[in-house]
Amino acid sequence: MNDSTTQEKTAEISPENEHAGRLRRLMSQPLSGVLAALAIICLVSSLLSSAFLDAYNLSIIARALAFVGLITLAQTMLMVLGELDLSLGMISGLAAVIGGIAMVHWGMHPALAIPLTLLAGAACGLINGLLVTGLGLHSLVLTIGMSGVYLAFKLGFTKGAAITGIPESIHFLGQANLYDLLPAVLQGAVEKIPPLLKLCEALPLLTLIMFVCMGIVAFIMARTPFGRYMYAIGNNTAAAQILGIRVNRVRLAVFTCAGLLAALAGILMVARMGTAQPSIGENWVLPSIAASVIGGVSTTGGVGGPIGAIIGSAIVNVIENIIVLIGINTYWQSGVSGAVVVIAISVDALSRRFFRKER
Repeated sequence: MNDSTTQEKTAEISPENEHAGRLRRLMSQPLSGVLAALAIICLVSSLLSSAFLDAYNLSIIARALAFVGLITLAQTMLMVLGELDLSLGMISGLAAVIGGIAMVHWGMHPALAIPLTLLAGAACGLINGLLVTGLGLHSLVLTIGMSGVYLAFKLGFTKGAAITGIPESIHFLGQANLYDLLPAVLQGAVEKIPPLLKLCEALPLLTLIMFVCMGIVAFIMARTPFGRYMYAIGNNTAAAQILGIRVNRVRLAVFTCAGLLAALAGILMVARMGTAQPSIGENWVLPSIAASVIGGVSTTGGVGGPIGAIIGSAIVNVIENIIVLIGINTYWQSGVSGAVVVIAISVDALSRRFFRKER
């Protein structure tokens, strides 16, 4: 009897069982599935195109991640709350146009024009929030309508033409990379390590700004009472009201923050392009929703976080990049992107089902 018990315990702690346990613990982490999907997609992309790991190409991916990533952060906050804003892209474009007009036509210094741009975006977000909370309208339907309103304003301001003559002092925000930010002594040290130099040259300042915003949003959502209120409202609005949470105030604050992040993406695109174009932001909304879902954010609210959403955004950007690199016909690009997104979602769902024992 004792021998049998000893053999069972030995079997339980055998190397095979120990490795399986470690794998199960690793895959039980909330971001494990989406990280695995990103790693697989990057590996396949590097095999499909030798240019994928080129520093210049990586910088292209990183810059695209900065813009869509900021919209993804805004969308994630709203989705956790149980809301959705389809006008964020238009808010980005309108804020960019307002910033361009302020700098070019009003002669405003970028140090003043940028806060004005952010304020304009926050005001647009606040308007959306007031309409949702005040009229009791569904955010999805409302923001579809508001997209048309913001589009009309930005086209009315510009007559559909780009605003040129943006001051060069703002171009640094859109064109600098991590290497440019380092002092001369550190630049010399980095140049002696080719992989590190490649990383510094491939990481734009735009992306660093987005990561800072991600850290702030992640801290607010995970470590503050306000963040807990967001999850409580997303899980059960009625219960949150019973607990004394001021639901409408939280909604207004989140819509306002979303508008501010959208405006930040818009003005950074102006800094990158050197012009304020009315088309800025028009293609950012749907990728942001897809990225949030891939990153584990529930469309019904109460589940998910900004870090997973940004990883999801990276997946979407890598997919779009490799499609261009391998020369897929433009007619098939949307189909391929959609198929790979479905695969990424499936990988995350399977990891939850088989490793986290979710049903």
